Amino acid sequence: MKKSIYAYIKRSTILLFLGATPLFFSCTSTTPDPVSTTPPTSGTVTTPGSGTTTTPGSGTTTTPGSGTTTTPGSGTTTTPPGVTVVASVAYISQKDNLKLLNAAITRAGLATEFNQSLITIFAPSDDAFRAAGYANEAAVSGAPVADLQRILRYHLVKSRIDQSAMPTQVNTVYETALADNQLSVYKNSMTDISVNQAKIIQGDIPTVGAALHIINALLKPASVNTVALVKANTSLSLLTAAIERAGPAVSDVLNKSTQNGYTIFAPSNDAFKAAGYADEAAIKAADPKVLSDILLYHILNYRAFAQTFQNGADIATAQGTTLRVNASNGKVTLLGKGNGTSVANIIQADQAASNGVVHLIDRVLLSK
Repeated sequence: MKKSIYAYIKRSTILLFLGATPLFFSCTSTTPDPVSTTPPTSGTVTTPGSGTTTTPGSGTTTTPGSGTTTTPGSGTTTTPPGVTVVASVAYISQKDNLKLLNAAITRAGLATEFNQSLITIFAPSDDAFRAAGYANEAAVSGAPVADLQRILRYHLVKSRIDQSAMPTQVNTVYETALADNQLSVYKNSMTDISVNQAKIIQGDIPTVGAALHIINALLKPASVNTVALVKANTSLSLLTAAIERAGPAVSDVLNKSTQNGYTIFAPSNDAFKAAGYADEAAIKAADPKVLSDILLYHILNYRAFAQTFQNGADIATAQGTTLRVNASNGKVTLLGKGNGTSVANIIQADQAASNGVVHLIDRVLLSK
């Protein structure tokens, strides 16, 4: 009897152990879901009145005439399948039409800065360097190091931005690696993007941690503000006198440094004479309020380079009313509300200042 009870207990114990075995082996390892490596955005763009928030590339977006400034987030560039991504300087050194840029980086000692991650490089082509006066690699290698450092840092934005992240049909201001210097980007479409006075001719080139866009003009940083730039031009001496006569209402604006900057349509001396201001004495005798109203009608509260003006657009001025822009075949004309059918031609465009851009025009614009 004792033996049968013992056998029963032994058999039950074995069955109990075997029954528990599946529970023991069911504790298996699970591979976690992939984690997104897209970097977080650095800010947002709010569309006024829409109640929605979007996150394009980093920079400051200014809606022309609205005075609204928002800060978008950083964009990323997707590497096409089969493309081998190399460091930025390595790519530049291998590219046939970037030999002068490579020489400039070497001369300036900026290889480390150009190989950083999370940056955007606007890379001037060899033709761009030649057009700016650098005939060959020897000319670049003989240029002052400090000058090249300023120029090259003006072509770097400290966030990675692909073309799709650039807002469409608004002037977008980006801080560059050169302190207190911004550049302006305007995108009509993915194949028509302006960077200051340059155009992107090949974009979205991925390098290690960076985005690279080849442009057709060398971007030159400015060292003086708009007032100093006007004063330095002898063909604008009557405009200089008018700014002084108009007083703080105008001079305070043009001397101010802002993120978005200013655009000045600067009437030449001949333009002032045609408008009835024969000389500086006539300017000094004019009513300051009248001159202030006239001059503010020649100012936009954001940077706008000539190739970004849209044909038939009415643009808001610092004076509060609009003027009409017409652009065709590279020619830009302006029409004030008080000018009838007589347009002003931009005769010298894209004079860059530290706080804006100046365009010389051949007629005084009248708001009424």
